[in-house]
Amino acid sequence: MTVDQIVPEALRLSPKERAMLASSLWESIGDPYSPTIDQSDEEAIALAIQRDSEMESGLVAAISHHELMARLRA
Repeated sequence: MTVDQIVPEALRLSPKERAMLASSLWESIGDPYSPTIDQSDEEAIALAIQRDSEMESGLVAAISHHELMARLRA
């Protein structure tokens, strides 16, 4: 099944069942905020400053959450 097929069916569930489904799905992907590499706080801050500078200079363009989600679904 595709997401487009699953979502309408999932929305027919009761709020409690949808919450249980959401929890199960969330747990299945693990912690998306957990760093995938070993990085010190100083390195993470330096990377954030670098990325901010890249956006401020126009080297890269930020995208909205909506655009990110659309790209991920494509």
